[in-house]
Amino acid sequence: MTKYYTGRGDDGTTGILSGKRVSKSDKLIEAIGNLDELNSAIGVALSHIDDEVVAKELKSIQNDLFVLGANLASTNGEKADKAQIKQESLGELESSIKALGEKTPELKQFVLPGGSKASSHLHLARAIARRAERSVIAAGDDYKIDKVAIAYLNRLSSYLFAAALYLNFKNRAEESHPSY
Repeated sequence: MTKYYTGRGDDGTTGILSGKRVSKSDKLIEAIGNLDELNSAIGVALSHIDDEVVAKELKSIQNDLFVLGANLASTNGEKADKAQIKQESLGELESSIKALGEKTPELKQFVLPGGSKASSHLHLARAIARRAERSVIAAGDDYKIDKVAIAYLNRLSSYLFAAALYLNFKNRAEESHPSY
């Protein structure tokens, strides 16, 4: 039988790939947890997405988020070089944002999160991405954080927004706008 727990974290600490044990309240663990939550939110969104291109891109993003989490977990350790978000991944996000934008009408006003189930989940994932980005930056106060990883997270929230708008447009889901 597979064991799903070790009990080593019962004291409020957790091990990271560099071999160090840190408090579960450490900024680094907060950032890794936010990446995990983001990855899970994308997984939920995927269960509602019928667009093959967006689904393929999101699965690639999920892998990138695992790489980013591994990079954070190995920060300041000798294994950090093995798990890096590559500049190419950032470029792929930018190309995808551009392609989605070309398929969607010009945005002329703010959009309230919602629309289809898929888009609603992508909007939620976008908000989680912003929190993950802030927490990774905060972890940079105490740890060396790869600048490409921060740029990737910044671009990822834009991708999730563009994908949400695209899926709403494609599926003819009505969007709401704030009134002031």
